[in-house]
Amino acid sequence: MGKADCISYDDNKLPYIDLGSARIRMDKEQAPEWALKKAQDELRELPGIKEEAIKELRVLIQNEKYLNLPLDDEYMMMFLRPCHYYPESALKRLKNFYHMKLKYGIACENIIPSKLRNVFDADILNLLPTRDQHGRRLLVLEAGKKWKPSQVPLPDLFRGIQLTVLGSMVEPFSQICGAVVIIDMEGLPLSHITQFTPSFAAMLLDYVQECICMRLKGVHIVNNSYIFNMLFAIFKPFIREKLRKRIFFHGKDWKSLTSHIEANALPPKYGGTATWELPPGKVLGDFFECYSKDYELADSYGYTEGYSMKKK
Repeated sequence: MGKADCISYDDNKLPYIDLGSARIRMDKEQAPEWALKKAQDELRELPGIKEEAIKELRVLIQNEKYLNLPLDDEYMMMFLRPCHYYPESALKRLKNFYHMKLKYGIACENIIPSKLRNVFDADILNLLPTRDQHGRRLLVLEAGKKWKPSQVPLPDLFRGIQLTVLGSMVEPFSQICGAVVIIDMEGLPLSHITQFTPSFAAMLLDYVQECICMRLKGVHIVNNSYIFNMLFAIFKPFIREKLRKRIFFHGKDWKSLTSHIEANALPPKYGGTATWELPPGKVLGDFFECYSKDYELADSYGYTEGYSMKKK
């Protein structure tokens, strides 16, 4: 069995996948100094402001009778960093995040690795081992011909995305620098188009634009076809300008992609120069299962029984 075919553990007994020249791991330690400086410059993570914002957000959460959440500093910062340490904005984003379960049911429930083995076994969701030149997490979703809706229904695929994003949300490095998503639409069959209903599109945009507690810095569509471009055109009017400016279409133009993401962070199939090979999806699923207790705990948070969401 090769290195990338199993889970290894470091001296602190934390799991990782050894790819030889790189490792897939959770960066749960404090972000590097240059990133902390970035947090000061871009996110208002400054002495006085930081402590006061944590204190204020904690009080705001405690005033929410039906909201069951941890109140430690680290949890507060997970929501404050993407909101530039404005407590009211963080509370709004936080409430939207936990409203997802109530609004969309099964598509936002059981965000637990053991419940999503079919997604990882299908080898369509990847976490790249290296970050881009700006320190951003890189996620890859293969939603073209490789995706078989009979094996991975669209709600499961969406839950798999949420699981991967949730893993990045707890990383201080990612909280500061954000994430970039590459969506590979190679060979998208016409039959797949029917999966992307208006209701699903509305849910996805709600998640990305209102609920996600992550600095989404770019969405790069590769191997996109005329079919996908037509589909995107239908939903484009519902995408806000901020997100629209961060969506890029590259087709098979890898020079275009690597003008945004340095080649050393990408595998050769996307025009990169990385020497590592991604592990089988099953192994990535095993990796996330190492954090099952964390995911189960996270899944228990949110609104308690008796809460009624106000209609807008």
